[in-house]
Amino acid sequence: MFSHISSRLRTSAVAVAALGTAVALAAPVGLAQAAPTDTAPVAPRSATAAQPAPAAKAAAPAAWAAGTRAYLVITAPGGTAAVSGAVATSGGSVFATYDAIGVIVAHSTSTTFASSMRAVGGVQQVGATRTSDVPADAYNPALPANPAQSTTTLTESNRWDMTQIKAEQAWAVTTGSASVKVGILDTGVDDQHQDIAPNFNAADSASCAYGKADTRAGAWRDVGTHGTHVAGTVAAAKNGKGVIGVAPGVKISSVRIAEPTSSLFFAENTICGFIWAGDHGFKVTNNSYYTDPWQFNCPDNVDQAAIIEGVRRAQEYAEGKGSLQVAAAGNSNYDLANKTTDSESPNDSTPVTRTITNACIDIPTELPGVVTVAAQGSGGAKSSYSNLGNGVIDIAAPGGDGATGVYSTLPGGKYGTMSGTSMASPHVAGVAALIASVNPTFTPAQIRDQLGTQATDRACPSDTRCKGTTAKNGFFGEGAVDALKAVGGTTPQPGAYFENLADVTIVDNATVESAITVSGVTGNAPAALKVGVDVKHTYIGDLKVDLVAPDGTVYVLHNRTGSGTDNILQTYTVNASSEVANGVWKLRVNDNAAQDSGKIDAWNLTF
Repeated sequence: MFSHISSRLRTSAVAVAALGTAVALAAPVGLAQAAPTDTAPVAPRSATAAQPAPAAKAAAPAAWAAGTRAYLVITAPGGTAAVSGAVATSGGSVFATYDAIGVIVAHSTSTTFASSMRAVGGVQQVGATRTSDVPADAYNPALPANPAQSTTTLTESNRWDMTQIKAEQAWAVTTGSASVKVGILDTGVDDQHQDIAPNFNAADSASCAYGKADTRAGAWRDVGTHGTHVAGTVAAAKNGKGVIGVAPGVKISSVRIAEPTSSLFFAENTICGFIWAGDHGFKVTNNSYYTDPWQFNCPDNVDQAAIIEGVRRAQEYAEGKGSLQVAAAGNSNYDLANKTTDSESPNDSTPVTRTITNACIDIPTELPGVVTVAAQGSGGAKSSYSNLGNGVIDIAAPGGDGATGVYSTLPGGKYGTMSGTSMASPHVAGVAALIASVNPTFTPAQIRDQLGTQATDRACPSDTRCKGTTAKNGFFGEGAVDALKAVGGTTPQPGAYFENLADVTIVDNATVESAITVSGVTGNAPAALKVGVDVKHTYIGDLKVDLVAPDGTVYVLHNRTGSGTDNILQTYTVNASSEVANGVWKLRVNDNAAQDSGKIDAWNLTF
């Protein structure tokens, strides 16, 4: 069984690739404690909801004024109407209401609003959700930009993160069902992206920025890059372009909970997002963030206690409706099982260093029922930045580290790399979607259990901070997520292997070939023929690399992408099922420029 924990936009390093050109970017402010948006899994908890939550209702709010702050007013479920009148008499206005969970989002410029409302009969808790003013944009939100789209010549190829979780092998069992909906609760999603559009579900997408659902077309779009990257990892289409997501057959919806300009995720936004997820049938949501402005919310603080309760009720409502929340653990290399200080809060004004205990929690990551995800590097070790915690981390997944990040989609038809627990969490969300696809009657608790029981155990390294057993510890939780085992598949036996280790010099402005003779293989080549390529060459943007079948059919592996990058060391997957396996196969390399040179060092075929 999983335990629990969470955090804010969690990405540590970002590289944007526009049609293959990489550009280094700084990490966005406030994004997941040093890394991209994150959250973590939580121990199973029953969730109930008495009645469907209506879409957030808003009384006509007063005109915005400087000093406007947001509050959660919490009543018993179904009890909001009885106290809503007191909001106005206490100097506030009702911005949104979630009666099924007993939460009102209120705005007020009065410094006595909270204390006045706490004295109202039927009010259980009241808490400010920010230490800064509500933006004026909340009253008339601007639609995010719809970026111009770039087409790509990049073709799908094996990636270390997908290989690490055995995604390619899991696809032999299922690529995911179109009836499974995954919600991306993030900075928004570029629904026009060539790798996202085929799987995007606009009907169930919205913005929850400021705490009230905005269903205008495009309100769900990205106000940064983070959400689009996360979405691609979950479910980029298997369409021959760019990248493939973990679950390329499922549908994804965007619920933007980040506010523009600040990219902050306040409690009312998260509450709106979880209610939306429950009411719109999301089987899984990904949450790669922590709820601003507090990295940790402490129950002995009246404001933070209300935040904990409001978001907890919303998550419980969503789970009761059949939705499993997956969240990133955070990127501060912090032991969530031994909390002592918080020096990053509040992040919407001036952070101060405060002493905290384990009673203070990162939300939504540490809420009951949420799956908390730690990050791994390409070698499988805990990523240097990833939060840890025995009894808190539920599972681990690829998040990248150092120079090796997770490659995925970016707004405007682009692609690039990011690292963080924000990148690990969507791998787990994608596997959860695959589980739901092959087990359509599974409850959130059953999906959560399947993730844990089918994970690959990873023992603690020689690091005294890692507590626990091989089966469950503070670095990896119940282990590394395994997509193949999670969907009930078995590791296939390797096929026949052929290689050519002879060097072939690549001449400027010329074409060279290296041949492999295949024999003893019955029938046609497989639909997932593996082509291993080791080309040593400076500036690979000069090169076009093809696989040539025995009958002369050409399969493009690499077509002048990568610009100034050196060397091609990659395994490609080719659907060669129409080709007779036996015969002479060739690797053809065409150099299209002068000056840079190299060689075909080796290549291989696995049938």
